[in-house]
Amino acid sequence: MRRKVLIMGAAGRDFHNFNTVFRDNERYDVLAFTATQIPNILDRKYPASLAGNLYPNGIPIYDEEDLTKLIKKLHIDDVVFSYSDVSYDYLMHKSAMVNTAGANFVLLGRKDTAIKSRKPIISVGATRTGCGKSQTSRRLVEILMEQGLKVVVIRHPMPYGDLEAQRVQRYAQLDDLKRYDCTIEEMEEYEPHISRGNVIYAGVDYEAILRAAENDPDGCDIIVWDGGNNDFPFYEPDFHITVTDPHRPDDGVKYYPGEVCIRMADMVIINKIDSARPEDIARVRKQLAQLVPAATVVEAASPISVADPSVIANKKVLVVEDGPTLTHGGMTLGAGTIAAEKFGAAEMLDPRPYLVGELKDTFDKYPGIGTLLPAMGYGEQQLKDLEETIEKSEAEAVIIGTPIDLNRVIDIRKPNTRVYYDLQSIGHPNLEGVMIDFLAKKGIVAGAAEEVG
Repeated sequence: MRRKVLIMGAAGRDFHNFNTVFRDNERYDVLAFTATQIPNILDRKYPASLAGNLYPNGIPIYDEEDLTKLIKKLHIDDVVFSYSDVSYDYLMHKSAMVNTAGANFVLLGRKDTAIKSRKPIISVGATRTGCGKSQTSRRLVEILMEQGLKVVVIRHPMPYGDLEAQRVQRYAQLDDLKRYDCTIEEMEEYEPHISRGNVIYAGVDYEAILRAAENDPDGCDIIVWDGGNNDFPFYEPDFHITVTDPHRPDDGVKYYPGEVCIRMADMVIINKIDSARPEDIARVRKQLAQLVPAATVVEAASPISVADPSVIANKKVLVVEDGPTLTHGGMTLGAGTIAAEKFGAAEMLDPRPYLVGELKDTFDKYPGIGTLLPAMGYGEQQLKDLEETIEKSEAEAVIIGTPIDLNRVIDIRKPNTRVYYDLQSIGHPNLEGVMIDFLAKKGIVAGAAEEVG
């Protein structure tokens, strides 16, 4: 008898776990996915073209609210938890629900899910969403390109549209963002890489994506895995970097799978030391000494700049920040907040009185969001809601704290300015030095990184 399986997910790790462990595996019968965190992915199917020969009709995706009903109705044996950036309390409450309904609660590890590459891989992860992983990945790519290497980036999945069409996506120019009908969240991750002149891949089937990246038409000497949430890599890395945030000093040991990212790290970056309390930085250092004493620890800052500080000074401002960082990332401040304080805003407006449409639902689900507006843009309606909320507000100016310029995707009619931030290593050891040492030890030079092993 094939074991009956349900996979709990959020349009990412769930599909990867299926592809690597369950697809074409006759020991199991995956009867359903459940989805949470991400809107507009319910009542769909994981398509037959991706699911393999055992699933000619595809696999249905249900709301996670129906989890216990589905376990009983479908006589599920094993429930595989497959998403990230959740507290241990949250994780074990889900385990209790699953066990009470009669099924096993399963967490898959790296041995069964990490795919090996023929190219060297440097992976970047974090203990939580919003630690500064994206600017770390960007700076890493710059360092590798400065060494003359052809770098291909592969990004943790965000497939919220047509899964079949998103099987393998290659982004090499900004027009590709329109061609693939990207959400704001996707654009925030892809655009900075494209603007720096390197190719980035994403999608659904990460073995097919890896093989395409290894054979990219523009060449590939080395791959950077740009992780999402606080998930561990889909590939087996040759070097793993984990970014921590001392503003949330205990999250690395209280969130899943952030602690996995720490324990597997070759290097840990303590970011935001320019704005964190010294005692919190020391607390993170102590945790690292206990969890991963062999890792190299690098301190870094993410200094900000703005396009036009005069837009902010003495104004009543509305701060718009990266959506996932404020929602399941749990942050109550961001680059826009720091810019408002640094450049003398008279007041930061609370967006709640002006919310429209799906943004109201976002604040209902995540009431801990600070005096900030999350840039939710998973679909056309959310973009319209974001635009209307900004226009309805009494703000005299808008601070755009997102990694992309929102003016490209919505019409912001109020005066606005954009915040920029990049990773800056502080002191020694630093990211550049550690990476150059790694390349030397592995014998990786431009045009000569054909195989690893």
